[in-house]
Amino acid sequence: MKKLYKSNYKKISGVCGGIGEYLDIDPTIVRLIWVVFTLAGGCGILAYIICAIVMEDRPSDYIDM
Repeated sequence: MKKLYKSNYKKISGVCGGIGEYLDIDPTIVRLIWVVFTLAGGCGILAYIICAIVMEDRPSDYIDM
């Protein structure tokens, strides 16, 4: 069972990396989509902050299956 965690391979806080790992897509694609949403209406910044607060850090003993 997959669970959404912040990524250890992060640029800022690991939110986009974690979403990319969860969806099995390149985190760069997620980052680009996030930038488009931010520039389109500004709601991306607020959503990123909320995700950074709500998403858990990946445990050190977590094994991805």
